[in-house]
Parts: sequence; structure tokens; C-alpha cells
Amino acid sequence: MPIAKCEKIWMNGALVNWDEAKIHVLTHALHYGSGVFEGIRCYHTKKGPAVFRLKDHMIRLAESGKAYYMNLPYTVDELCKATKDTIRANNLDSCYIRPIAYRGYGEMGLNPLKSVIDVSIACWSWGTYLGEQGLKNGITTIISKYRRIPNESLPLHAKACGQYLNSILAKIEALEAKVDEAIMLDQTGLVAEGPGENIFMVKDGQLLTPALGGILAGITRNSILTIAKEEGIPSKEAEIDTETLLSADELFFTGTAAEVTPIRKVDSTEIGKPGQITRKLQDRFFKIVRGEDKKHEDWLDYVR
Repeated sequence: MPIAKCEKIWMNGALVNWDEAKIHVLTHALHYGSGVFEGIRCYHTKKGPAVFRLKDHMIRLAESGKAYYMNLPYTVDELCKATKDTIRANNLDSCYIRPIAYRGYGEMGLNPLKSVIDVSIACWSWGTYLGEQGLKNGITTIISKYRRIPNESLPLHAKACGQYLNSILAKIEALEAKVDEAIMLDQTGLVAEGPGENIFMVKDGQLLTPALGGILAGITRNSILTIAKEEGIPSKEAEIDTETLLSADELFFTGTAAEVTPIRKVDSTEIGKPGQITRKLQDRFFKIVRGEDKKHEDWLDYVR
């Protein structure tokens, strides 16, 4: 989706004008992908804009940095405050938020340890990632020929810039196949996740999702597992092969961008319209993020 220009971006401790938020062409991260980032959403609520699980996202940003030997020059609390300051500076009621920490200008080559660590936070108005109709009626997918990077090669618990080239290839493959999104397998042929989403399936009333270790530990994924437990929906982490995937009664993606998006088709197999469990989890999720469910008020960080 296009970026909707705002007024200010937070860079290294200060709010700067949108058009002045620039980096040098020899920035280390531009050449080597040596950065980590987060995707966060702020939702409209009756009490004003609220950021969903802000601290959890910033903790993950810091942990992602550590995985790549990057100690962020700001604390989690400082980054949370900076996020809310940026939303206020842009007078946004709901938005997508992109914090990024990256190795900056000053060193070139594969030894990055002397590189400065720069941190920025941008936010802008952004709608549904996979479309309103997709959120309502489900999306189409293919099983990608590109396999998810193994954890033995890169730390998959880290949300790192360079790792997303793997996801970009799968996304382009899906677009060229004229479907909405891809489903990626791991190196053994088991279902892993989407290019930017975790995946869930429902079979005979049970909720299944791939185990951590070969996928990103999604914050929305964690939220859905928590909600499922509260709703009395049996759920477990499981090894899911493609045959099992295609036999699903229901399928859906989760993620900050995707939120809870049903999947109605995989390759030529029709999964069908969004099912009862998907709808129940989706409805509860949106009530929580919009401040309409007091059980998880602690997941919301109010901006004003």
C-alpha cells in the first residue's frame, strides 16, 4: 500500500520534518540489510488512539537488535514514549507504526561492530493490508516454491531487514500468480508461515498452528492463542504438512498488518468462506484493539 505522508518522523531522539528524514547512500544497512524493525498498529477507540501491545513490540525490537549484536541506544520505555510522541505530532487517530534500528553511516564491509546504531519511528494512516474484502470474505493463496530460511542460518526470532528478501520473493511469486498471498514451507516441507504473517488452521474444531523455532514469534499470533484459550477453543502447536493444510476446515493469517485475515483458497483447493471459529477470534480481536473488551485493557497504550 502507498505511504500517506505525515508531518513528522522521530529520528535519533528528535522529531524532524517528514521530508528531512534522510540517510546517507553509504549507510551500512542499505548495503547489507543490517537493521531490525517492527510493525505496530494504533487503533481508534472511544478514549482516543491506542497502540496495540506497544511495549511487547519494543521489547522484540530490542531483542532483535541483540540477535544481530546491535545494542539499541534507547530503552524500551524511551521508545514507547517516542512512539506516542510521534503519533501526537502527526495528530493521527489510527495509524501504522514502523520503528527501525539500523547500522548507519561511517563503516563499510562485513565487520559492522563499529557502525553507529540509528533509530527512527515513522507512522502514517494505513488501512487493511490484504484488503477489506479479504478481511471479510477471505483471500486466495499459493504454496510458494521459496522455502522459509532455516533457523540454523539466521535467527528467525529476530525481525531483521535482510531476512525479508526471502519474504519478498514469495510475495512477488504470489502476485505474479494473481493471488493475494503466499504460504511458505520450511526446509523439511512442513508449513511455516506467510511472507509477513503467521498461519492458523481449524480442523474438527481444534485450532492448529506451526510451532516456534522456524517462524517469527508473532505478537498477534500470541494474542490469538490467548483469546482462543479464553473462548474455550482447543488449540495446539503442531507439525502441519501440505496434505493436512489442504484438508483444513478453516484457515487464516495473523499479523500486525494482516490482523486476522481468513484464507478461502490455497492453490486450486477451496477452503471456503470464513468459518465460525475464525469469525469468533476475528471479532474478539477487533473488540480488544478498539477498546471494547475490558479483559485486555492492558494490551492497549493510550496516546492521549
